[in-house]
Amino acid sequence: MPDKEVSDFSLQRVECPVCEAVWLNGQHVWRTGNRGDEETLSNLVCGIKEDPRCINSKHIKGHIYGEKDTWDKRSNSIRRKLKEIEKDA
Repeated sequence: MPDKEVSDFSLQRVECPVCEAVWLNGQHVWRTGNRGDEETLSNLVCGIKEDPRCINSKHIKGHIYGEKDTWDKRSNSIRRKLKEIEKDA
């Protein structure tokens, strides 16, 4: 019987003890399954509850990555959309 071929595939899963964010093989992944990034995660999640146990290597207390998604950007987008709806009504 020939030797069985074995794959060297492995999966490393790391979870933050604070917010339960997940990294698969070093890549942040949102709960939706979409690929994430640590800077957006920092803006939207890590900064809400500053905790020394946070494992996000990109999180800097009080820092906002301005080119990434933020709660202010989301809020402004919703306001603009509401104005459009009101204007069309």
